[in-house]
Amino acid sequence: MSGAWAFLSRTQGRHRLTWVDWITYIYLGFGFLLIFLPVCWLVLNSFKTQAQLEKQDLSLLPSEYTQVARATVYGPEGRSIVIIDGLPAWVLEWRGMTDQERATHDVAALLSQYDGDDYYALRSALGQVAIEARALIAERGLPDWMVRFPTMTGAARAALDVEGALAQLDPEEVRLMSEFLGLEPYQPNKLVAQILVIAPHPDTGETTRFAVPRWDPSKERLPARLADNSAAGVIQIATADAQVERAIRPAWSNFFEPLQGQTSMVNVNFARCFTNSFLATILATIITLIINSMAAFALSKYQFRGQAFFFLFILATLMVPATITLVGVFKAIHATGLSGSIWGVIIPGAATPAGVFLLRQYMLTIPDELLEAARMDAASEWKIYWRIMLPLALPAVAALGILSIVWRWNDLILPMVAIATTKDAYTIQLCLLEFRGEHLSREHFRLAMTVVSLIPTTLVFVFLQKYITTGIANTGLK
Repeated sequence: MSGAWAFLSRTQGRHRLTWVDWITYIYLGFGFLLIFLPVCWLVLNSFKTQAQLEKQDLSLLPSEYTQVARATVYGPEGRSIVIIDGLPAWVLEWRGMTDQERATHDVAALLSQYDGDDYYALRSALGQVAIEARALIAERGLPDWMVRFPTMTGAARAALDVEGALAQLDPEEVRLMSEFLGLEPYQPNKLVAQILVIAPHPDTGETTRFAVPRWDPSKERLPARLADNSAAGVIQIATADAQVERAIRPAWSNFFEPLQGQTSMVNVNFARCFTNSFLATILATIITLIINSMAAFALSKYQFRGQAFFFLFILATLMVPATITLVGVFKAIHATGLSGSIWGVIIPGAATPAGVFLLRQYMLTIPDELLEAARMDAASEWKIYWRIMLPLALPAVAALGILSIVWRWNDLILPMVAIATTKDAYTIQLCLLEFRGEHLSREHFRLAMTVVSLIPTTLVFVFLQKYITTGIANTGLK
Protein backbone atom coordinates (compact mmCIF):
# COMPACT_ATOMS: atom_id res chain seq x y z
CA MET A 1 0.00 0.00 0.00
CA SER A 2 2.84 2.40 0.82
CA GLY A 3 4.42 1.68 -2.56
CA ALA A 4 1.16 2.43 -4.35
CA TRP A 5 0.73 5.69 -2.45
CA ALA A 6 4.32 6.67 -3.17
CA PHE A 7 3.68 6.13 -6.87
CA LEU A 8 0.36 8.03 -6.90
CA SER A 9 1.77 10.95 -4.90
CA ARG A 10 4.77 11.61 -7.11
CA THR A 11 5.27 15.14 -8.35
CA GLN A 12 7.37 16.69 -11.04
CA GLY A 13 8.53 19.41 -8.67
CA ARG A 14 10.44 18.86 -5.46
CA HIS A 15 7.83 19.62 -2.82
CA ARG A 16 4.81 20.97 -4.63
CA LEU A 17 2.47 20.16 -7.51
CA THR A 18 3.20 21.84 -10.82
CA TRP A 19 0.69 22.47 -13.59
CA VAL A 20 1.92 19.31 -15.32
CA ASP A 21 1.15 17.30 -12.18
CA TRP A 22 -2.35 18.75 -12.02
CA ILE A 23 -3.05 17.90 -15.65
CA THR A 24 -1.67 14.39 -15.14
CA TYR A 25 -3.77 13.64 -12.08
CA ILE A 26 -6.90 15.12 -13.66
CA TYR A 27 -6.34 12.92 -16.71
CA LEU A 28 -5.81 9.82 -14.54
CA GLY A 29 -8.92 10.60 -12.48
CA PHE A 30 -11.01 11.13 -15.60
CA GLY A 31 -9.77 7.84 -17.06
CA PHE A 32 -10.52 6.00 -13.83
CA LEU A 33 -14.08 7.33 -13.74
CA LEU A 34 -14.61 6.62 -17.42
CA ILE A 35 -13.63 2.99 -16.95
CA PHE A 36 -15.06 2.13 -13.54
CA LEU A 37 -18.26 4.18 -13.33
CA PRO A 38 -20.16 1.92 -15.78
CA VAL A 39 -18.95 -1.14 -13.87
CA CYS A 40 -20.01 0.36 -10.54
CA TRP A 41 -23.39 1.29 -12.01
CA LEU A 42 -23.84 -2.29 -13.25
CA VAL A 43 -22.94 -3.82 -9.87
CA LEU A 44 -25.19 -1.50 -7.86
CA ASN A 45 -28.16 -1.96 -10.20
CA SER A 46 -27.78 -5.74 -10.10
CA PHE A 47 -28.99 -5.62 -6.47
CA LYS A 48 -32.15 -3.65 -7.29
CA THR A 49 -35.55 -5.28 -7.49
CA GLN A 50 -37.52 -5.51 -10.70
CA ALA A 51 -39.99 -2.91 -9.44
CA GLN A 52 -37.22 -0.41 -8.71
CA LEU A 53 -35.74 -0.86 -12.18
CA GLU A 54 -39.10 -0.60 -13.92
CA LYS A 55 -39.75 2.71 -12.17
CA GLN A 56 -36.41 3.96 -13.53
CA ASP A 57 -35.23 4.82 -10.04
CA LEU A 58 -31.99 6.79 -10.47
CA SER A 59 -30.76 6.23 -6.92
CA LEU A 60 -27.38 4.52 -6.68
CA LEU A 61 -28.14 2.15 -3.80
CA PRO A 62 -30.60 -0.76 -4.00
CA SER A 63 -33.25 0.53 -1.64
CA GLU A 64 -36.99 0.19 -1.23
CA TYR A 65 -39.64 2.68 -0.18
CA THR A 66 -42.29 1.84 2.38
CA GLN A 67 -45.17 0.80 0.16
CA VAL A 68 -48.93 0.57 0.28
CA ALA A 69 -51.35 -0.92 -2.23
CA ARG A 70 -53.69 1.00 -4.53
CA ALA A 71 -56.73 -1.14 -5.38
CA THR A 72 -59.11 -0.51 -8.26
CA VAL A 73 -62.36 -2.41 -7.70
CA TYR A 74 -65.24 -2.73 -10.20
CA GLY A 75 -68.79 -3.40 -9.06
CA PRO A 76 -72.45 -2.47 -9.58
CA GLU A 77 -71.77 1.05 -8.24
CA GLY A 78 -68.97 1.57 -10.75
CA ARG A 79 -65.26 1.85 -10.17
CA SER A 80 -63.84 2.61 -6.74
CA ILE A 81 -60.24 3.22 -5.70
CA VAL A 82 -59.03 2.42 -2.19
CA ILE A 83 -55.64 2.38 -0.48
CA ILE A 84 -54.75 -0.77 1.47
CA ASP A 85 -52.11 -0.22 4.14
CA GLY A 86 -50.18 -2.76 6.19
CA LEU A 87 -50.00 -5.54 3.62
CA PRO A 88 -47.16 -8.09 3.79
CA ALA A 89 -44.43 -7.49 1.24
CA TRP A 90 -45.12 -10.78 -0.54
CA VAL A 91 -48.59 -9.59 -1.57
CA LEU A 92 -47.14 -6.77 -3.67
CA GLU A 93 -44.56 -9.16 -5.15
CA TRP A 94 -47.10 -11.89 -5.95
CA ARG A 95 -46.99 -11.52 -9.74
CA GLY A 96 -43.23 -12.03 -9.93
CA MET A 97 -43.13 -15.05 -7.60
CA THR A 98 -42.76 -18.67 -8.65
CA ASP A 99 -45.32 -21.36 -7.77
CA GLN A 100 -42.98 -22.73 -5.11
CA GLU A 101 -42.69 -19.32 -3.46
CA ARG A 102 -46.45 -18.76 -3.58
CA ALA A 103 -47.09 -22.10 -1.91
CA THR A 104 -45.18 -20.93 1.19
CA HIS A 105 -47.78 -18.21 1.96
CA ASP A 106 -51.20 -18.69 3.55
CA VAL A 107 -53.49 -16.76 1.20
CA ALA A 108 -56.71 -17.90 2.90
CA ALA A 109 -55.54 -16.60 6.28
CA LEU A 110 -54.69 -13.22 4.76
CA LEU A 111 -58.04 -12.86 2.98
CA SER A 112 -59.90 -13.68 6.19
CA GLN A 113 -58.59 -10.42 7.67
CA TYR A 114 -60.27 -8.19 5.05
CA ASP A 115 -63.75 -7.48 3.75
CA GLY A 116 -65.46 -5.21 1.26
CA ASP A 117 -63.47 -3.68 -1.56
CA ASP A 118 -60.19 -4.61 0.12
CA TYR A 119 -61.21 -8.27 0.07
CA TYR A 120 -62.35 -8.19 -3.56
CA ALA A 121 -59.14 -6.55 -4.72
CA LEU A 122 -56.88 -8.94 -2.82
CA ARG A 123 -58.88 -11.96 -3.99
CA SER A 124 -58.34 -10.96 -7.61
CA ALA A 125 -54.70 -9.94 -7.18
CA LEU A 126 -53.80 -13.24 -5.48
CA GLY A 127 -55.49 -15.33 -8.18
CA GLN A 128 -58.23 -16.74 -5.94
CA VAL A 129 -61.23 -15.83 -8.11
CA ALA A 130 -60.80 -18.76 -10.50
CA ILE A 131 -59.98 -21.18 -7.66
CA GLU A 132 -63.03 -20.23 -5.57
CA ALA A 133 -65.32 -20.10 -8.63
CA ARG A 134 -64.40 -23.62 -9.74
CA ALA A 135 -64.89 -24.88 -6.19
CA LEU A 136 -68.32 -23.20 -6.07
CA ILE A 137 -69.33 -24.75 -9.41
CA ALA A 138 -68.48 -28.22 -8.11
CA GLU A 139 -70.09 -27.61 -4.70
CA ARG A 140 -73.41 -26.18 -5.94
CA GLY A 141 -73.69 -28.43 -9.00
CA LEU A 142 -73.65 -25.53 -11.48
CA PRO A 143 -73.44 -26.26 -15.24
CA ASP A 144 -70.07 -27.51 -16.47
CA TRP A 145 -69.98 -24.94 -19.27
CA MET A 146 -69.33 -22.25 -16.65
CA VAL A 147 -65.74 -23.47 -16.31
CA ARG A 148 -65.19 -22.95 -20.06
CA PHE A 149 -67.23 -19.74 -20.31
CA PRO A 150 -64.28 -17.24 -20.09
CA THR A 151 -62.64 -18.84 -23.17
CA MET A 152 -65.82 -19.17 -25.29
CA THR A 153 -66.64 -17.06 -28.32
CA GLY A 154 -69.32 -14.37 -28.20
CA ALA A 155 -71.79 -16.46 -30.21
CA ALA A 156 -71.35 -19.44 -27.90
CA ARG A 157 -71.89 -17.27 -24.83
CA ALA A 158 -75.10 -15.77 -26.22
CA ALA A 159 -76.66 -19.23 -26.51
CA LEU A 160 -76.24 -19.96 -22.79
CA ASP A 161 -78.61 -19.01 -19.95
CA VAL A 162 -76.16 -17.31 -17.61
CA GLU A 163 -78.77 -15.43 -15.59
CA GLY A 164 -80.73 -18.61 -14.92
CA ALA A 165 -77.61 -20.37 -13.68
CA LEU A 166 -76.81 -17.50 -11.30
CA ALA A 167 -80.36 -17.13 -9.97
CA GLN A 168 -79.88 -19.82 -7.32
CA LEU A 169 -76.84 -18.07 -5.77
CA ASP A 170 -76.63 -15.45 -3.02
CA PRO A 171 -75.24 -11.93 -3.79
CA GLU A 172 -71.65 -12.72 -2.76
CA GLU A 173 -71.62 -15.89 -4.87
CA VAL A 174 -73.12 -13.98 -7.80
CA ARG A 175 -70.34 -11.42 -7.54
CA LEU A 176 -67.69 -14.15 -7.44
CA MET A 177 -69.12 -15.93 -10.51
CA SER A 178 -69.59 -12.62 -12.35
CA GLU A 179 -65.93 -11.73 -11.81
CA PHE A 180 -64.90 -15.20 -12.98
CA LEU A 181 -67.17 -15.14 -16.05
CA GLY A 182 -66.30 -11.53 -16.90
CA LEU A 183 -69.87 -10.25 -16.84
CA GLU A 184 -70.68 -6.54 -16.89
CA PRO A 185 -70.15 -4.35 -14.93
CA TYR A 186 -67.43 -6.49 -13.36
CA GLN A 187 -63.85 -6.29 -14.63
CA PRO A 188 -60.61 -7.75 -13.28
CA ASN A 189 -59.75 -5.85 -10.12
CA LYS A 190 -56.27 -4.35 -10.01
CA LEU A 191 -53.72 -3.99 -7.24
CA VAL A 192 -50.56 -1.91 -7.70
CA ALA A 193 -47.85 -0.81 -5.30
CA GLN A 194 -47.51 2.84 -4.36
CA ILE A 195 -45.12 4.77 -2.13
CA LEU A 196 -46.13 5.85 1.36
CA VAL A 197 -45.45 9.55 1.95
CA ILE A 198 -45.87 11.58 5.13
CA ALA A 199 -46.71 15.23 4.45
CA PRO A 200 -48.90 18.08 5.76
CA HIS A 201 -52.45 18.05 4.45
CA PRO A 202 -52.80 20.98 2.00
CA ASP A 203 -56.12 22.05 3.58
CA THR A 204 -55.68 21.43 7.31
CA GLY A 205 -51.90 21.40 7.63
CA GLU A 206 -52.09 18.24 9.75
CA THR A 207 -49.37 15.63 9.15
CA THR A 208 -51.04 12.87 7.14
CA ARG A 209 -50.12 9.65 5.39
CA PHE A 210 -50.47 9.68 1.60
CA ALA A 211 -49.94 7.21 -1.23
CA VAL A 212 -48.18 8.48 -4.36
CA PRO A 213 -47.55 6.51 -7.56
CA ARG A 214 -43.96 7.74 -7.90
CA TRP A 215 -41.54 9.73 -5.79
CA ASP A 216 -39.99 12.49 -7.88
CA PRO A 217 -38.18 15.16 -5.84
CA SER A 218 -37.67 17.28 -8.96
CA LYS A 219 -41.39 18.14 -9.10
CA GLU A 220 -42.91 20.83 -6.92
CA ARG A 221 -46.14 18.92 -6.26
CA LEU A 222 -47.13 15.26 -6.39
CA PRO A 223 -50.57 13.68 -6.97
CA ALA A 224 -51.52 11.66 -3.89
CA ARG A 225 -54.40 9.87 -2.19
CA LEU A 226 -55.12 9.66 1.52
CA ALA A 227 -53.83 6.36 2.90
CA ASP A 228 -56.73 6.06 5.38
CA ASN A 229 -59.35 6.49 2.61
CA SER A 230 -61.05 9.24 4.63
CA ALA A 231 -61.62 11.19 1.43
CA ALA A 232 -61.75 10.14 -2.20
CA GLY A 233 -60.00 11.79 -5.09
CA VAL A 234 -56.49 13.01 -5.81
CA ILE A 235 -54.78 15.65 -3.67
CA GLN A 236 -51.75 17.69 -4.72
CA ILE A 237 -49.12 17.77 -1.96
CA ALA A 238 -45.94 19.83 -1.77
CA THR A 239 -42.84 17.75 -2.48
CA ALA A 240 -40.60 19.94 -0.33
CA ASP A 241 -42.66 19.16 2.81
CA ALA A 242 -43.07 15.44 2.07
CA GLN A 243 -41.01 12.68 3.66
CA VAL A 244 -40.50 9.09 2.57
CA GLU A 245 -39.02 6.12 4.39
CA ARG A 246 -36.38 4.26 2.43
CA ALA A 247 -34.34 1.25 3.53
CA ILE A 248 -31.35 -0.34 1.80
CA ARG A 249 -32.42 -3.87 0.84
CA PRO A 250 -30.22 -5.69 -1.65
CA ALA A 251 -32.20 -8.16 -3.76
CA TRP A 252 -30.03 -11.25 -3.28
CA SER A 253 -32.63 -13.33 -5.09
CA ASN A 254 -31.44 -11.71 -8.32
CA PHE A 255 -28.38 -13.94 -8.04
CA PHE A 256 -29.72 -17.04 -6.31
CA GLU A 257 -32.81 -17.73 -8.44
CA PRO A 258 -31.11 -17.85 -11.88
CA LEU A 259 -28.22 -19.93 -10.54
CA GLN A 260 -30.72 -22.39 -9.06
CA GLY A 261 -32.87 -22.44 -12.19
CA GLN A 262 -35.90 -20.98 -10.39
CA THR A 263 -36.61 -17.92 -12.54
CA SER A 264 -40.26 -17.78 -13.49
CA MET A 265 -41.11 -17.79 -17.20
CA VAL A 266 -37.42 -18.02 -18.19
CA ASN A 267 -36.58 -21.43 -19.59
CA VAL A 268 -32.82 -21.48 -18.97
CA ASN A 269 -30.59 -22.68 -16.13
CA PHE A 270 -27.79 -20.19 -15.67
CA ALA A 271 -25.66 -22.65 -13.71
CA ARG A 272 -25.66 -24.95 -16.74
CA CYS A 273 -24.83 -22.00 -19.01
CA PHE A 274 -21.94 -21.13 -16.71
CA THR A 275 -20.63 -24.71 -16.93
CA ASN A 276 -20.96 -24.73 -20.73
CA SER A 277 -19.03 -21.48 -21.03
CA PHE A 278 -16.35 -22.77 -18.67
CA LEU A 279 -15.86 -25.99 -20.64
CA ALA A 280 -15.94 -24.26 -24.01
CA THR A 281 -13.46 -21.60 -22.88
CA ILE A 282 -10.95 -24.00 -21.31
CA LEU A 283 -11.03 -26.58 -24.12
CA ALA A 284 -10.93 -23.94 -26.86
CA THR A 285 -8.02 -22.14 -25.18
CA ILE A 286 -6.00 -25.37 -24.87
CA ILE A 287 -6.58 -26.27 -28.53
CA THR A 288 -5.82 -22.71 -29.61
CA LEU A 289 -2.49 -22.64 -27.75
CA ILE A 290 -1.38 -25.99 -29.18
CA ILE A 291 -2.27 -25.21 -32.80
CA ASN A 292 -1.02 -21.61 -32.74
CA SER A 293 2.25 -22.48 -31.03
CA MET A 294 2.93 -25.28 -33.54
CA ALA A 295 2.24 -22.96 -36.47
CA ALA A 296 4.38 -20.21 -34.93
CA PHE A 297 7.22 -22.68 -34.32
CA ALA A 298 7.19 -23.78 -37.96
CA LEU A 299 7.00 -20.23 -39.33
CA SER A 300 9.77 -18.92 -37.07
CA LYS A 301 12.34 -21.74 -37.02
CA TYR A 302 11.91 -23.69 -40.25
CA GLN A 303 12.98 -22.59 -43.72
CA PHE A 304 10.71 -23.96 -46.47
CA ARG A 305 9.36 -22.89 -49.83
CA GLY A 306 6.34 -20.59 -49.50
CA GLN A 307 7.09 -19.67 -45.90
CA ALA A 308 6.65 -15.93 -46.47
CA PHE A 309 3.50 -16.51 -48.52
CA PHE A 310 1.83 -18.58 -45.79
CA PHE A 311 2.76 -16.04 -43.14
CA LEU A 312 1.41 -13.13 -45.18
CA PHE A 313 -1.72 -15.12 -45.97
CA ILE A 314 -2.34 -15.71 -42.27
CA LEU A 315 -1.82 -12.02 -41.51
CA ALA A 316 -4.18 -11.05 -44.35
CA THR A 317 -7.03 -12.88 -42.63
CA LEU A 318 -6.78 -10.34 -39.82
CA MET A 319 -8.17 -7.73 -42.22
CA VAL A 320 -11.32 -9.77 -42.96
CA PRO A 321 -14.21 -8.86 -40.61
CA ALA A 322 -15.70 -11.81 -38.78
CA THR A 323 -19.20 -10.95 -40.01
CA ILE A 324 -18.16 -11.62 -43.63
CA THR A 325 -17.20 -15.23 -42.84
CA LEU A 326 -20.28 -15.82 -40.69
CA VAL A 327 -22.31 -17.55 -43.41
CA GLY A 328 -19.41 -19.81 -44.31
CA VAL A 329 -18.85 -20.72 -40.67
CA PHE A 330 -22.54 -21.56 -40.27
CA LYS A 331 -22.54 -23.83 -43.32
CA ALA A 332 -19.35 -25.54 -42.18
CA ILE A 333 -20.78 -26.17 -38.70
CA HIS A 334 -24.01 -27.54 -40.16
CA ALA A 335 -22.22 -29.73 -42.73
CA THR A 336 -19.94 -31.31 -40.13
CA GLY A 337 -22.79 -32.11 -37.74
CA LEU A 338 -21.55 -29.77 -35.00
CA SER A 339 -24.72 -27.65 -34.97
CA GLY A 340 -26.35 -27.71 -31.54
CA SER A 341 -23.22 -29.10 -29.89
CA ILE A 342 -20.73 -27.30 -27.67
CA TRP A 343 -18.00 -28.48 -30.06
CA GLY A 344 -19.53 -26.17 -32.64
CA VAL A 345 -18.28 -23.30 -30.48
CA ILE A 346 -14.87 -24.82 -29.74
CA ILE A 347 -13.63 -26.09 -33.11
CA PRO A 348 -14.29 -23.19 -35.59
CA GLY A 349 -12.08 -20.73 -33.73
CA ALA A 350 -9.33 -23.20 -32.81
CA ALA A 351 -6.63 -21.28 -34.72
CA THR A 352 -6.37 -17.50 -34.59
CA PRO A 353 -4.10 -15.47 -36.89
CA ALA A 354 -3.43 -12.95 -34.12
CA GLY A 355 -2.17 -15.77 -31.90
CA VAL A 356 0.09 -17.15 -34.61
CA PHE A 357 1.58 -13.70 -35.20
CA LEU A 358 2.08 -13.05 -31.48
CA LEU A 359 3.86 -16.36 -30.83
CA ARG A 360 5.95 -16.23 -34.03
CA GLN A 361 7.31 -12.81 -33.20
CA TYR A 362 8.28 -13.98 -29.73
CA MET A 363 9.86 -17.23 -30.97
CA LEU A 364 12.02 -15.27 -33.41
CA THR A 365 13.84 -13.86 -30.36
CA ILE A 366 14.87 -17.34 -29.19
CA PRO A 367 18.40 -18.15 -30.49
CA ASP A 368 18.60 -20.83 -33.17
CA GLU A 369 21.77 -22.15 -31.52
CA LEU A 370 19.66 -23.72 -28.77
CA LEU A 371 17.74 -25.76 -31.33
CA GLU A 372 20.91 -26.80 -33.17
CA ALA A 373 22.48 -27.93 -29.90
CA ALA A 374 19.40 -30.01 -29.13
CA ARG A 375 19.51 -31.63 -32.57
CA MET A 376 23.20 -32.48 -32.04
CA ASP A 377 22.11 -34.27 -28.85
CA ALA A 378 19.70 -36.38 -30.99
CA ALA A 379 16.55 -34.60 -29.73
CA SER A 380 13.47 -35.08 -31.91
CA GLU A 381 11.61 -32.14 -33.39
CA TRP A 382 8.71 -32.83 -31.05
CA LYS A 383 11.02 -32.76 -28.02
CA ILE A 384 12.59 -29.52 -29.24
CA TYR A 385 9.13 -27.99 -29.55
CA TRP A 386 7.81 -29.36 -26.25
CA ARG A 387 10.89 -29.15 -24.02
CA ILE A 388 12.65 -26.05 -25.38
CA MET A 389 10.41 -23.75 -27.42
CA LEU A 390 7.30 -23.83 -25.27
CA PRO A 391 9.09 -23.20 -21.94
CA LEU A 392 11.10 -20.35 -23.43
CA ALA A 393 7.99 -18.85 -25.07
CA LEU A 394 5.91 -19.21 -21.93
CA PRO A 395 5.34 -15.43 -21.43
CA ALA A 396 3.86 -15.10 -24.91
CA VAL A 397 1.90 -18.35 -24.54
CA ALA A 398 0.49 -17.15 -21.21
CA ALA A 399 -0.48 -13.79 -22.73
CA LEU A 400 -2.22 -15.51 -25.63
CA GLY A 401 -3.96 -17.89 -23.22
CA ILE A 402 -5.35 -15.02 -21.15
CA LEU A 403 -6.54 -13.15 -24.24
CA SER A 404 -8.11 -16.36 -25.58
CA ILE A 405 -10.01 -16.87 -22.33
CA VAL A 406 -11.39 -13.35 -22.49
CA TRP A 407 -12.33 -13.71 -26.19
CA ARG A 408 -14.02 -17.07 -25.77
CA TRP A 409 -15.84 -16.20 -22.57
CA ASN A 410 -17.38 -13.03 -24.01
CA ASP A 411 -18.10 -14.40 -27.49
CA LEU A 412 -21.73 -14.12 -28.60
CA ILE A 413 -21.68 -14.38 -32.41
CA LEU A 414 -20.27 -17.91 -32.70
CA PRO A 415 -22.60 -19.42 -30.06
CA MET A 416 -25.57 -17.83 -31.83
CA VAL A 417 -24.50 -19.50 -35.07
CA ALA A 418 -23.62 -22.88 -33.58
CA ILE A 419 -25.93 -23.62 -30.64
CA ALA A 420 -28.83 -21.15 -30.74
CA THR A 421 -31.28 -24.02 -31.38
CA THR A 422 -30.21 -26.10 -28.35
CA LYS A 423 -30.83 -24.47 -24.95
CA ASP A 424 -28.99 -27.23 -23.09
CA ALA A 425 -25.78 -26.09 -24.80
CA TYR A 426 -26.26 -22.35 -24.22
CA THR A 427 -23.28 -20.32 -23.08
CA ILE A 428 -23.48 -17.39 -20.68
CA GLN A 429 -23.91 -14.76 -23.37
CA LEU A 430 -26.87 -16.59 -24.92
CA CYS A 431 -28.45 -17.09 -21.51
CA LEU A 432 -28.33 -13.35 -20.87
CA LEU A 433 -30.48 -12.79 -23.96
CA GLU A 434 -33.20 -15.03 -22.50
CA PHE A 435 -33.92 -12.57 -19.70
CA ARG A 436 -35.43 -10.09 -22.12
CA GLY A 437 -38.12 -10.92 -24.64
CA GLU A 438 -40.95 -9.31 -26.59
CA HIS A 439 -43.51 -9.74 -23.80
CA LEU A 440 -41.24 -10.37 -20.82
CA SER A 441 -38.48 -8.38 -19.17
CA ARG A 442 -36.29 -9.64 -16.35
CA GLU A 443 -33.71 -6.87 -16.24
CA HIS A 444 -32.88 -7.48 -12.57
CA PHE A 445 -31.86 -11.05 -13.38
CA ARG A 446 -29.92 -10.03 -16.46
CA LEU A 447 -27.94 -7.37 -14.61
CA ALA A 448 -27.12 -9.78 -11.79
CA MET A 449 -26.02 -12.54 -14.15
CA THR A 450 -23.95 -10.06 -16.14
CA VAL A 451 -22.04 -9.29 -12.94
CA VAL A 452 -21.55 -13.03 -12.35
CA SER A 453 -20.28 -13.48 -15.92
CA LEU A 454 -17.70 -10.72 -15.37
CA ILE A 455 -16.14 -12.39 -12.31
CA PRO A 456 -14.01 -15.10 -14.06
CA THR A 457 -12.47 -12.80 -16.68
CA THR A 458 -11.85 -10.11 -14.06
CA LEU A 459 -10.01 -12.56 -11.80
CA VAL A 460 -7.97 -13.86 -14.73
CA PHE A 461 -6.94 -10.37 -15.75
CA VAL A 462 -6.20 -9.13 -12.22
CA PHE A 463 -3.99 -12.05 -11.18
CA LEU A 464 -2.33 -12.77 -14.54
CA GLN A 465 -2.00 -9.31 -16.08
CA LYS A 466 1.79 -9.38 -15.63
CA TYR A 467 1.98 -12.17 -18.21
CA ILE A 468 0.07 -10.03 -20.69
CA THR A 469 2.40 -7.06 -20.33
CA THR A 470 5.53 -9.25 -20.32
CA GLY A 471 4.47 -11.33 -23.29
CA ILE A 472 3.37 -8.44 -25.45
CA ALA A 473 6.22 -6.13 -24.44
CA ASN A 474 8.84 -8.75 -25.32
CA THR A 475 7.21 -9.81 -28.58
CA GLY A 476 9.58 -8.78 -31.34
CA LEU A 477 11.25 -6.07 -29.24
CA LYS A 478 14.41 -7.90 -28.13
